[in-house]
Amino acid sequence: MAGKFEVYEDSAGKYRFRLKAGNGEVVATGQGYASLSGAKDGCEAVQRAAAGATIVQVDKE
Repeated sequence: MAGKFEVYEDSAGKYRFRLKAGNGEVVATGQGYASLSGAKDGCEAVQRAAAGATIVQVDKE
């Protein structure tokens, strides 16, 4: 089964998204957005960025 974005309203009234893998595990979460459309735009931004993303190992901060 393919992954999916879930968009929801949190207890503070902000809209958030979480990306779930096909097995139901949460693999990413988004920040709080003031509007539902903002959260959906955030999902689309992650989709666009992930399509061509590379894996880069970074040193400890």
